Amino acid sequence: MPENAVGFKEAIQNGLGIINRNWQLVAIQVGAMFASFLGFFVLVGIPLAVAFIIFGLDLTELSRIEDIFRTFREPAEILSKYFALVVLVLTSLLLYATAVLSLGIFLFGGSIGVIGRSMEGNLEKFHMKVFLSEGKRLFFPLVGFTTLIGLIFVLVAFVLGLFGGMISAVVSIAKEQEATLALFLGIFFSLILFVIGLALILVTLSLTVYGSAVMAMKGPGPMKAIREAARYLHSHANAFYFYCLVFFAYLFISFVVLSLGYPIGLIPLIGSPMAVLYQFAAYVIQSYLGLALIATLFSYYFYSTKEIGPAEAHEQDSGPTPEGPGHEEGTAGPQAPGQDILPPEKEPSSER
Repeated sequence: MPENAVGFKEAIQNGLGIINRNWQLVAIQVGAMFASFLGFFVLVGIPLAVAFIIFGLDLTELSRIEDIFRTFREPAEILSKYFALVVLVLTSLLLYATAVLSLGIFLFGGSIGVIGRSMEGNLEKFHMKVFLSEGKRLFFPLVGFTTLIGLIFVLVAFVLGLFGGMISAVVSIAKEQEATLALFLGIFFSLILFVIGLALILVTLSLTVYGSAVMAMKGPGPMKAIREAARYLHSHANAFYFYCLVFFAYLFISFVVLSLGYPIGLIPLIGSPMAVLYQFAAYVIQSYLGLALIATLFSYYFYSTKEIGPAEAHEQDSGPTPEGPGHEEGTAGPQAPGQDILPPEKEPSSER
């Protein structure tokens, strides 16, 4: 496939257009944030408050920060005295973490499913039914996929720790010979370790995003999705460069948006409520940017593995479908499950 089937600018425009048409995804992300806060209050806060009342814990003894640290210096005494309370708190935290993680995976699956369907031209506007069906379809594959990606990150951390230990040993040996040489080697190898670590992390993150695109559009298993994403990055070097460009742009814009909130909090009287409102607006902006990042990279993946760009694909979708080799080539790609929900102008699937 041609590497220049789609340009960076074209992919960004197409990704932003998809999120603008499916702006409900941003609202769902914001709603999930409120649900997470409410869930923490219900699953952790209320049981903790009830436990304080039942066990008669005197919070006046923990009125100062140093009292709290002094209390935790004797964990054995705390466990023996408030063992049931500790078990209740840990169970509540585990239940909350499981619920939030499951909700996050389901929402992520629904979001990338909607983005993938929109990319293929099978969804002209947002439908909650499609979002829920895609979240259900991709939930368990994403559980396995995130587990594998987590293991890859653990492997990356192990490799970086191993290199760090080797560098520390070399610097220690050099320090016995010459302090200046040890300083030079420490700085030199630290920079090398930083570059290697950054490269490994970026490669793993790009593998995560493009692997998610493979799962959303082609529906393979987690391991096959990772292998196909790795082959794609190997054969499309520009895809990795594009990911780095979009990722650092996202970090920069997020940093600027969050930084603007600190001066607002310094305004007398109205600073605090305005800062709260601004933090909410900043979260909405970050949610939009995060979804736009995913849609942009999905767009680049989709059209860089095709022989046509977004403009040509739009013309083919809006025009009559020709019969012949061109028609077969346009429909040869794998179809996403649940394609029976199509716009009115499209033919219904054979399942109906």
